[in-house]
Amino acid sequence: IYAIALLGLNILTGFNGQISLGHGAFYALGAYTTAIMIDKWNVPYGWTIPVAGLLCLVIGFLFGIPALRLEGLYLALATFALALAIPQILKYFEHWTGGSQGIVLSKPGAPFGLKLSPDQWLYFVTLGVLLVLFVLAANLLSRRTGRAIVAIRDNPIAAQAMGVNNALYKSLTFGVSAAYTGVAGALSALAIAFVAPDAFNVFLSITFLVGIVIGGLASISGAVFGAFFIQFVPNWAQDISKAAPWAIYGIFLILFMYAMPRGIAGSLRLVRGWLARASGGTRRAA
Repeated sequence: IYAIALLGLNILTGFNGQISLGHGAFYALGAYTTAIMIDKWNVPYGWTIPVAGLLCLVIGFLFGIPALRLEGLYLALATFALALAIPQILKYFEHWTGGSQGIVLSKPGAPFGLKLSPDQWLYFVTLGVLLVLFVLAANLLSRRTGRAIVAIRDNPIAAQAMGVNNALYKSLTFGVSAAYTGVAGALSALAIAFVAPDAFNVFLSITFLVGIVIGGLASISGAVFGAFFIQFVPNWAQDISKAAPWAIYGIFLILFMYAMPRGIAGSLRLVRGWLARASGGTRRAA
């Protein structure tokens, strides 16, 4: 689930160069969309996932329009404000969201009489969604649209001179990124079977940013590596020191950044290139 959210953020920050500290808000919107549709309207869970993604796509696109005037740290602060506001707004609409108490769901069972537990079934559903979204992202970024997205990051003036509509592409990128994160939030609501505003605090948005940096910016595979980091390293830190787990987590983070400044995916690319050059030199020498 985290890999989907990180891929969405990486499309925005890694490939397009827009820094967001507010993607926890879209994660929350996706989770609550699924929870409300199931709890209030008895909508089948399978329909709630694309609806959550579509809703976040629209909201992300609309948020991206005024954000066009902001860049760098100013955009980061604007998205940070979004991450602060959404949990409080969710508490306000208590009739729909359950307020601070949240919404309790039931995990969906496997269809067609499959002998799978709800957790096993959700694992395969999440894996299927992950593969589909990864393929879509790879196709998007390898085509003209993807080249335009990267060109805006590298040199927006040159991109505009070449006919790229910077405003449209940046807003669309924000929308697509939010959609991915919303889908991840919807899946998390199903997997945990509970949503509450306090679960989507600012720290979640910062954790997503840490994940894409550790995994590797502008790398699709980096989302998977980053997801492993933010999922398991805090648990390892807790096992090492129950008194100061976040201090241990910080040490892990510093060590990773020092050892692999390009992220895990970037470091693997460097190693692969070095091995290719070494094997090529060996063959020529032979």
